[in-house]
Amino acid sequence: MRPLHQIIRKPLITEKTSLQKDAVKEKVVAFEVAIDSNKIEIKQAIEKAFDVKVKKINTSLVAGKTKRLGRNIGKRSNWKKAYVTLAEGSDIDFFGV
Repeated sequence: MRPLHQIIRKPLITEKTSLQKDAVKEKVVAFEVAIDSNKIEIKQAIEKAFDVKVKKINTSLVAGKTKRLGRNIGKRSNWKKAYVTLAEGSDIDFFGV
């Protein structure tokens, strides 16, 4: 298995993911992950890094945006997003509040 920091890039903390995390029914946390990682690797990395139990994982590929800087046109890289549904009694607290 690859090192955890190569699979899990960073947590995605947005308004949408904050609402999903605080949902009473299911706790869902989003992460940016390596584009070549699969659901099995992501699940093992999350469980090992945060000491939680993962119920299921949904992934999606996000297309990079086209950006301009003056006359020059460039494109941001494509990336992969993983929505991790946590099992009952598990929780990840990013801010320690």
